[in-house]
Amino acid sequence: MAINLQKGQRVDLTKGNPGLSKIMVGLGWDPVQKSGGGGGLFGGLFGGGGSGANVDCDASVIMLGANDKLQNNNDVVYFGNLKSKDGSIIHSGDNLTGDGDGDDEQVSIELNRVPSHVEKLVFVVNIYDAVKRKQHFGMIRNAFIRVVNPSNNQEMIKYNLTDDYSGKTSLIVGELYRHGNEWKFAAVGTGTNASGLSEVVRSYT
Repeated sequence: MAINLQKGQRVDLTKGNPGLSKIMVGLGWDPVQKSGGGGGLFGGLFGGGGSGANVDCDASVIMLGANDKLQNNNDVVYFGNLKSKDGSIIHSGDNLTGDGDGDDEQVSIELNRVPSHVEKLVFVVNIYDAVKRKQHFGMIRNAFIRVVNPSNNQEMIKYNLTDDYSGKTSLIVGELYRHGNEWKFAAVGTGTNASGLSEVVRSYT
């Protein structure tokens, strides 16, 4: 049965699951309002003008070394770089709308292939072109991160982000980090005003 975490909680991932070497991290969200057939009543909510743009959230993983520092720009896995250089992390690709149930984007991780210098994996969700489109996480609901054991499809951990993130343009959702020879997961849920992924990444350099 999945462990439901609250913000700030930490939980052992591998210690109680001997032999666990591969996990799937799913991230999901829903737009607050959906425009009707031809743009509808709320069509102007997303992006203004006649664009009616969806809120396009992007999930990313930042691989950090000692002292929570990014050592190489290739250590960021996102829609423009779907696979880490070492092959330990693979991103499912971009989901442009967040419509529908279940995970919107997924990341597969082979824990025993993560390079030894990488001590922490930070999971970030940001809104593509947020400033230009005047969008923020107040327009998103039901955001979550979950960890699944792909060998039996069992959901191990789930964290629902319930804070009010109005005005925030990126979220540090959770962290997977080494603790001795084991891996732990932390529910972070911190919103920031970073204009895009590159600004979030810079905060770790």
